[in-house]
Amino acid sequence: MITVTDKAKEKIIELRQKDGKSELPNIRVSVKGGGCSGLMYDLTFDELTNPADQIFEDKGVKILVDKKSLLYLLGTTLDFSDGLNGKGFQFINPNASRTCGCGESFSV
Repeated sequence: MITVTDKAKEKIIELRQKDGKSELPNIRVSVKGGGCSGLMYDLTFDELTNPADQIFEDKGVKILVDKKSLLYLLGTTLDFSDGLNGKGFQFINPNASRTCGCGESFSV
């Protein structure tokens, strides 16, 4: 399962309203090769689901994950920070054995 904090949900709603849409979108979360730790998170709005997608829902937000990424993301929480140490979505991933300083890449 992948969960969403209240802060992340609020930011998703805010971004969606800026696009002139009121309904909560599907969020696609995936893992790609790259970054200083070897793997990078990718987060996008996605209206389409693929037959192989795993779909999770938390706090009304549907989260789409492809099968390959699911192995890296199980148990992850999507959060949003607007503090002094950086602004943006953050992934709290219990599977990551190492994370880079900016939090955008990880390794297992």
